[in-house]
Amino acid sequence: MAKLDVYRDWLKIEATNRPLTYYQLLKLNQFEDNTLLIRKRYRELNAYIRKFATGEFIDESQALLNELAKAMLCLTDAERKEEYDHSLGRKSEEQKPAGFRRSLEDILLANKILTLEQVKKAKSYAEAIGVELQMAILQQKLAAPEVVMLAYAESAGLPFINLDEIPVDEYYAPQINPVTARQHSFVPVMADMGKLILASPAPVSLDVEEELRVLFDMPVRCAICTPAQVNAAIAKYYPRGAVQTVVQRENGPQIKTEKTKPVKPQRSKTVKEAAAPLSPEAKKKRLQTTIIAVNFGIMVSGFLGAYVLKWSVPGIIGIAIPVALVAGGVAWVLTSKETGDEEA
Repeated sequence: MAKLDVYRDWLKIEATNRPLTYYQLLKLNQFEDNTLLIRKRYRELNAYIRKFATGEFIDESQALLNELAKAMLCLTDAERKEEYDHSLGRKSEEQKPAGFRRSLEDILLANKILTLEQVKKAKSYAEAIGVELQMAILQQKLAAPEVVMLAYAESAGLPFINLDEIPVDEYYAPQINPVTARQHSFVPVMADMGKLILASPAPVSLDVEEELRVLFDMPVRCAICTPAQVNAAIAKYYPRGAVQTVVQRENGPQIKTEKTKPVKPQRSKTVKEAAAPLSPEAKKKRLQTTIIAVNFGIMVSGFLGAYVLKWSVPGIIGIAIPVALVAGGVAWVLTSKETGDEEA
């Protein structure tokens, strides 16, 4: 019986050179630049190969699924694609100019994801509460999360990833500090071409990039995913009870994550450690909560002063302002308490 050739027998690729280029693997024209077409072809092949993901060919199918994922993630990443195309002999003048990307607003309008009125509404909301445009659109539920984040990924020159198709890498995941992963909303999915690929709703900060580069001795690149998917993955791989420990092995220290029961810190006996800095999402939540508290304080004071105590307008204003400031201050303090105590 002839040995299975997954490229020939499953993908119907007649090319005999091995390894195949990413373009050959995804059955695309050489140097294809259409990211929507690249992703469409990947999803078609991914769905087809999953039919073989049981029985005697489970290992072969999983290996091929990983290859397809690596190809898609590379070819939809503007920076990595440029490097890859150059390695295949593509000349610089044949590539898109550096930084050639449409804005998120242009993509939303051109693809008829949102109307001009909806974009204006989302931009006003984003400016009012201090969030990025894509997050404002998600919070207002103006379009499906995957559609919005796919458009955002294109505008950022980054690939979009679905964690149902490309799962978290269980080799790299335990080696990452759970606090860092939770605060910055990311999970590792794979290493490819000497880079660690992270799934996150937004590119991670330079500090996180450097921390992971030192830890794994390789740079990182982000692939955009929906907030809901990364939150579910973080809940699974980095639960509140997870701590990072170092275990001595013959080949040196190895970091792993274990689940333990949270221990309440003893505040009276030791000096409390400095709380971890708030994540961008936590800061946004703090601002939103404080604004709501201030408005609530004004409304309650105005109602009591006008309808219960029958005060004049100057009297109402005189009591409403202090109450609003106190309510806002309390909300700010309460929402500034991150998970530092739990992680200590």
